[in-house]
Amino acid sequence: MTLKMTNPVAVAATKAGFSQATGYRLKADPTLPSQKKVPRGRRRSDPLGALFETEVLPLLKSAPGLRPVAIFEELQRRHADLSPGIRRTLERRIRAWRAEHGPEQEVMFRQLHEPGKMGLSDFTDMGKLAVSITGEPLVHRLYHFRLAYSGFQHAHVVLGGESFVALAEGLQNALWSLGGVPAEHRTDSLSAAFRNLEPSAEKDLTDSMEGLCTHYGMTQSRNNKGVAHENGSIESPNGHLKRAINDALIMRGSRDFADLPSYRRFIDVVVGRINARNAKRIDLERACLKPLPARRTTDYQEVTLRVTSSGGFLLRKVFYTVPSRLIGHHLRGRVYDDRIDLFLGASFLLTLPRARATRHGPHQHVVSYHHVIHSLRQKPMALLGLTYRDQLFPRQAFRDLFDMLLAQTSDKQACRMLVDLLALAHDRGCEAAIAAQIEDDMRRKQIPDVAALRARFAPRADALPKVEVRLGALAAYNSLLSAPTMMQEAAA
Repeated sequence: MTLKMTNPVAVAATKAGFSQATGYRLKADPTLPSQKKVPRGRRRSDPLGALFETEVLPLLKSAPGLRPVAIFEELQRRHADLSPGIRRTLERRIRAWRAEHGPEQEVMFRQLHEPGKMGLSDFTDMGKLAVSITGEPLVHRLYHFRLAYSGFQHAHVVLGGESFVALAEGLQNALWSLGGVPAEHRTDSLSAAFRNLEPSAEKDLTDSMEGLCTHYGMTQSRNNKGVAHENGSIESPNGHLKRAINDALIMRGSRDFADLPSYRRFIDVVVGRINARNAKRIDLERACLKPLPARRTTDYQEVTLRVTSSGGFLLRKVFYTVPSRLIGHHLRGRVYDDRIDLFLGASFLLTLPRARATRHGPHQHVVSYHHVIHSLRQKPMALLGLTYRDQLFPRQAFRDLFDMLLAQTSDKQACRMLVDLLALAHDRGCEAAIAAQIEDDMRRKQIPDVAALRARFAPRADALPKVEVRLGALAAYNSLLSAPTMMQEAAA
């Protein structure tokens, strides 16, 4: 058509590469051949027939949320001869009808984020990753913090559920790692943290959250309950982070870790790699953050604990043992997510690992044989029916040996031998070596020789210090008796 503007039809057709007849035909009717095609019609009869108009549409109009599979099953009940192959046709027809006549859907409005304005916190469950510590499954969550503008992230392993203590510790770790404070801090509705709390406890939690944000000069905000997309700047990154951690676990070749600090370092490395990719934006936003306060604020819950005659205290259905010299005293406890720090007055005493009991489950025990071994020496038979006997044994070898002794010897002999072994491990600090010897003896189906173990782990004679005591002459003490008289004379 372009060549025809400057050339005769015959010349333009030749230059275009087709016959003169085609050139004259196009001049008479310039419509393209592709535009002359009649749209392809249905090649087979409609498998739904009149069912869509008479039966499907009334269902869609009366119940807009009805799933296509439910409508398909209803049609099969009404019409037994209906082919199962029409399901996909029905789903496509319903989808097309809803696109034209269905209800309006909610629109997500993308937001512009300013640097230094908003940081977000959330918790995400890590159960599907199947992480373990020395073979034991680790039930945990991740506290996840993220800046909306730059994408800076921080993750903290949480052993319990969603709580103020876990949020306060994780948030402060994130802010001090970041080196600044955003203007606003947003969370979800924290319904898990408020669940089952009394009104007074809910007020305390609310006040604690406000106090935490006030200390750092942040404005606190929450999204509406059940509307997760209002926290979308962290809800979606939760999934990205867990996928990155899962990839790193696969590359590592094992999901088992030697201890909890090793796993926490692993998480820090994964998050650090993500932050490295956003380093430029993070540096840009860091310049817009407010400065940190002079110090951190409270990230624990303080409780008062009374040590009972059982040699410990009960906290939230968990019994903890402490040195027996504290029986009768009231201790101050700082309850963190993974530990409890104990104080007598202002003096720090010790740190205990924190355990948790389910709401309707049995009580749990956190015990140490070092705290009670002196009393067990006097009352070894108490071991037989002790409520926390299995938790008292520091290693599996001790438990297996006790079960074997109960089966082969008397109860008294079994209790006496285990108490002697625990006492030896306490006195000489040789718990691991004794456990190894027990395992070796059990493989040979022998009972450990306690006397031989005492001799083996007794201090060597040549290692004992030599102390030489020189006694003074008795006559030298006479000068001490006359000393007061000499002093009186000197004073006169």
